[in-house]
Amino acid sequence: MKRRNFIKHTAYTLPWFGFLSSMPACAEKEEDPIDSDKKVLVVGAGIAGLAAAKYLHNRGVEVLVLEAQDKVGGRLRTDRSLGIAFDEGASWIHGPDGNPITELAESAGADTFLTDDESVTVFDIDGSEYSDKQLEVAEEEYNDILESFGGSLNQSFQEAFYNNYPQYQNDRLWTYMLSAYLEFDIGGAIAQLSSQDFYDDEAFDGTDLLITNGYDKVANHLAQNLEVRLNTKVAAVDFSAELITVQAGQEVFEADYALLTVPLGVLKQEVIAFTPSLSQGIAQAVDSLQMGTVNKFLCTWDSAFWDTDLQYIGFTPETKGKFNYFMNLKKFSDMNALMGFTFGEYSELTESMSDAQIVNEIMSHLKAIYGNDIPNPNDMLRTKWVSNEYSFGSYSFVAKGARSSSFEQFEQQIDDKLFFAGEHTSRDYRGTVHGAYLSGLREAEKIAQLL
Repeated sequence: MKRRNFIKHTAYTLPWFGFLSSMPACAEKEEDPIDSDKKVLVVGAGIAGLAAAKYLHNRGVEVLVLEAQDKVGGRLRTDRSLGIAFDEGASWIHGPDGNPITELAESAGADTFLTDDESVTVFDIDGSEYSDKQLEVAEEEYNDILESFGGSLNQSFQEAFYNNYPQYQNDRLWTYMLSAYLEFDIGGAIAQLSSQDFYDDEAFDGTDLLITNGYDKVANHLAQNLEVRLNTKVAAVDFSAELITVQAGQEVFEADYALLTVPLGVLKQEVIAFTPSLSQGIAQAVDSLQMGTVNKFLCTWDSAFWDTDLQYIGFTPETKGKFNYFMNLKKFSDMNALMGFTFGEYSELTESMSDAQIVNEIMSHLKAIYGNDIPNPNDMLRTKWVSNEYSFGSYSFVAKGARSSSFEQFEQQIDDKLFFAGEHTSRDYRGTVHGAYLSGLREAEKIAQLL
């Protein structure tokens, strides 16, 4: 996610010191034990659920975490089958200064690499390079436009942008920036993205860090000493009685409080039945907010044919979001590997494509840059986040017709029994690992105050 800090700190940085001053104390120091026999169920062992469970467990509360998948971490999933850590979901610590994930990652033994967003060469479809001056001028105008940009409630970013700047409708470099910068950062296609609240969140300071030996280390570290039931897919939550009952397969679990941390996409697909129905505010938020589509593709070769000193390789195809951005993993590993990305509508399209089709499309772009003699990759790994039954998308965003205030609806617990956490419940830090983490702490502290 290359441009989060670049954009936010030149155009959209908002004061976050107020939030930090009210951050749950559990992020800074140990809390006193809680003397209570009440039980808490946490649904979902992603970063939000683990953060909440860890906080409550450390204060002596009986906590059980139910996780549908066969490992903890949620969208923090790492595949090491090719000899390198391929993070299918989160890869970066965005703005490490003051970010709680920075210290957590260090404690977990995660190795990090300081990103350099300026270490990039962008190529056009004929293989020619865009000059540094071309990129500098275009990016400066891009940031100036986004700084003052605004549309209407029922107008997508794409509609508003091209209405105001029709000259960029067929400009490949601008299509590339709107995709590799904005769609990557936000997660959603600009045709769906709000033209009002697309960039009203907040960011920590500092140059982004890339975790190079697997983000799952953070999740596994948090999960230590917690009681987690894997392969336990929750189908129903009943909070109509004094105790909450949660059904997973043939098993029924009871608790005094339940914290639901499943992704927004799972809520939108109505995978879980609620009795009674969710509150009107939360139901409207589920309906109006959307899940984005960013997919990753890891390719390995016997030797590198690209400039291994570069961190990123950009490409400006005719089709928006189509393998227009590659990260050079050779920069921080011994592997001859590139990670390609797809965004928006094209990213969703890739999920119905075969591996052979994917490789052909990737290679058509790389051959345009480096020539037809370069070899196909030895191996390829890929993600399919939209069709992933545990998330139904990559991360949340504000869609056309919605407002970012919808994220705040999830901060309202129901009957002081049912609570919600996850990146989609954080207006300020949506779409990020630290947003999910902080939301878990936020709700854990609320529960602790009721015990």
